[in-house]
Amino acid sequence: MEAEIKNTSESCELSFDRPAGDTLLVRLKGSWTIEQKLPSDEEVGRQVEADPAIKQIAFDAGGLSGWDSGLLSFLTKIINQCSAKNISVNQEGLPEGIRKLVQLAFAVPERKGARKEALRESLLSRIGASSIAAGQSSLDTFNFIGEASVVFLKFLVGKAHYQRSDLILTIQQCGVQALPIVSLISVLVGLILAFVGAVQLMMFGAQIFVANLVGIAMVRVMGAVMVGIIMAGRTGAAFAAQIGTMQVNEEIDALQTLGISPMEFLVLPRMLALILMMPLLCVYADLMGVLGGLIVGVGMLDLNITQYLDQTRAALNLSSFFIGLFQAEVFGVLVALAGCLRGMQCGRSASSVGDAATSAVVTSIVCIILATALITVVTNVLGI
Repeated sequence: MEAEIKNTSESCELSFDRPAGDTLLVRLKGSWTIEQKLPSDEEVGRQVEADPAIKQIAFDAGGLSGWDSGLLSFLTKIINQCSAKNISVNQEGLPEGIRKLVQLAFAVPERKGARKEALRESLLSRIGASSIAAGQSSLDTFNFIGEASVVFLKFLVGKAHYQRSDLILTIQQCGVQALPIVSLISVLVGLILAFVGAVQLMMFGAQIFVANLVGIAMVRVMGAVMVGIIMAGRTGAAFAAQIGTMQVNEEIDALQTLGISPMEFLVLPRMLALILMMPLLCVYADLMGVLGGLIVGVGMLDLNITQYLDQTRAALNLSSFFIGLFQAEVFGVLVALAGCLRGMQCGRSASSVGDAATSAVVTSIVCIILATALITVVTNVLGI
């Protein structure tokens, strides 16, 4: 009895013969390399299952012209199948090199328990682990805030050590280079506020109060909030990625070994840059938002430019202006702290850098929203 199976490329052949009553002879011909489409080991399994009298498998590699790890993988699978069915394997007909590789593959058996088993933790165990992790994270956050406060006080008394060139470069990145995106977002927010307000105010013939709506909303809240969110996604993530990469490359460990404080050398310049730039960006965002409202007022409501600007100036006061600046200052500190904190907490792998950047953005935005709510409630209670 003889059967023959060829692959589609016709570069290797697999055939079967029964020279003895209980032996299945597997003939290997051609080039058995991974570049070829090798026959499946299931063909051998079907031959064995078709005849229960088979107790041994032998090989004839006389027609084998070439082989590599593809043949080794094929033979390994066959040997595993035969071992499970208590069928012996005679490797005498194989080349000496492949026999040594097969012997090496089965020389060291898999150690029991070496594979990682999936363990299903109980609900209480997961809650406890999450609580411990949250507590440790909160402790690390408070420690970082304390160290940042100490470093800032050292800066105020002139005892902090940092590179002024790094501060200037960070100011440029946080300030001038952020103007295009701040301009676009602020104008669009002003347009949206004016359009939504105009649709409602036109019902009462009070289109002129669109200037009040846009001016107060942008100057008091929206300008600072939009700048804060923009800087959280743009600058906070960059801070986390930069410091996280230093953590992966062990540059922060090198600074500590040299006696240089990472808080002063890395965190302080970034925190100062945002503290200085956020109020200026907030003022610029307020102007762009008013410009967006002006476009809607003049183009949609047929208002006069001078009339619109006079109405805006009458609606605004210094209290609203300084509340917006104060919020921008707070947001700058929050974004800087969140970005640097996540960067310092970054792990030692490449994926940890992306996780740190993502966490920095999420933390910054959540803190900005919470701070906005708190400041709004406080100002309302104080009547300002």
